[in-house]
Amino acid sequence: MLTWLQRDSLEFPPLGRAMREPNGLLAAGGDLSPERLIQAYRHGCFPWYQDGQPILWWSPDPRTVLQPQEIHISRSLSKLLRQGRFRVTFDQAFQSVIEGCAGPRNYTDGTWITPAMQAAYTELHRRNVAHSVEVWKDDELVGGLYGLAIGKLFFGESMFSRTDNASKVGFATLVQHLNQWGFVLIDCQMPTQHLQSFGARTISREKFTRYLQLYLDQPNAADWIA
Repeated sequence: MLTWLQRDSLEFPPLGRAMREPNGLLAAGGDLSPERLIQAYRHGCFPWYQDGQPILWWSPDPRTVLQPQEIHISRSLSKLLRQGRFRVTFDQAFQSVIEGCAGPRNYTDGTWITPAMQAAYTELHRRNVAHSVEVWKDDELVGGLYGLAIGKLFFGESMFSRTDNASKVGFATLVQHLNQWGFVLIDCQMPTQHLQSFGARTISREKFTRYLQLYLDQPNAADWIA
């Protein structure tokens, strides 16, 4: 039975109660307050829903992850990175990035990054929890991604690209920095061919939970504004 969250409580049900079908649906309701969102990621779940639906919280099993030190960068992408055709920055245009991620896609008519979601994650950015990666060609924003950094874990949320390879350059650059900053795991949530090409793999929910227990409260050496 689906658990409905109460607005006056930040408590989530145990992850073991998540449904098998649809995979990982854990709870519904609540709100998108910064406190609840942070608690959700620390607990091992995340919000994902369409506009007009109640807020839905998910903890899929298995979980798609990438260890920064295990990233696979293809020869063509490595060459592109060396050429410096794109400029990559961090936390310089968070609002533009999340709006880009919420924009129309060829494969879907809707977006799960609703105005309420945009506002919620922008507030997390103000609190130095959510961060953006911007990819520029000259002075034009052509790609980017955003996610949350908590302890030594990075929780990826969404990315977009307006020109070939822009999001790949942004993601590869981010992962290289996360590795230098001591992050041990990137939560990719669900498998995609794009992420698997970088070396992302699936692990059990139980193993993912162990990463949360071990690394959420460990400091990292991130310097997002350098």
